[in-house]
Amino acid sequence: MNSPPSRKELSHERIVATAARAIRRGGFQGVGVADIMKEAGLTHGGFYAHFSSRNALLAEALERAGHDSAARVIQATATRQARGASALRALVEGYLSDRHLGDIETGCPVAALASEMPRQSPEVREAAAQRVRGLVAAVRRALPKDAPADSGPAIASQLVGALQLARALGDNAEGQALLKASRRALLAQYDRESSD
Repeated sequence: MNSPPSRKELSHERIVATAARAIRRGGFQGVGVADIMKEAGLTHGGFYAHFSSRNALLAEALERAGHDSAARVIQATATRQARGASALRALVEGYLSDRHLGDIETGCPVAALASEMPRQSPEVREAAAQRVRGLVAAVRRALPKDAPADSGPAIASQLVGALQLARALGDNAEGQALLKASRRALLAQYDRESSD
């Protein structure tokens, strides 16, 4: 039998979930320990009962953000595939969706944080590298069997770049148009059933 989580485990979970949203919302530098603890409804003094350092929190929050985002992508992809979309079409349409454009706080951490990742501590950079590898692996799994071997990293790069550029334009008609054009281009190149 599984026992219910302890109070400390529940608090730890709340801190990590809060930090996972906060890093995507405000970037790594926008995440202060005091702010995270306050948003999680806990005292600042309790932080070190859960983490050895701010970097340990950031690494765990990045891992959580990646797992949460991947779960959402898997669910959205399955829904699109159930409606007849290819795996690649489902992934591209979900990743480059208007919803993902406006949902930075719960969306892909790679797109939210890619430009900041190289300037982090080794611990956080490794967690970031795992998120990038996970995204590339997800794209590779969605590719048609006859796709060139280097398509996975290329498509992942295009997905992240398109989402970042659309977010720079804003969650508006201009940003949405950029996503639509990117979807069309990717699907025309890589998906045999392409039409938008």
